[in-house]
Amino acid sequence: MTSTMFGTAVGLVLGIVLVFTNFGQMLIVALFGLAGWAVTKVLTGELDPTRLGAGLAQRRSPR
Repeated sequence: MTSTMFGTAVGLVLGIVLVFTNFGQMLIVALFGLAGWAVTKVLTGELDPTRLGAGLAQRRSPR
């Protein structure tokens, strides 16, 4: 599945959720979807959380 197809599917699902609920509930669904995506990326090894933490630490350190 290409990223374009995935993005379209996510947009359609969020649109359907918005039709049946309100905007706040749609945002909750989107956040849970984002969390699921991140967990999947970490478990498959495509995303390294230690690198993300190191990048944030470098941004916070005084120059």
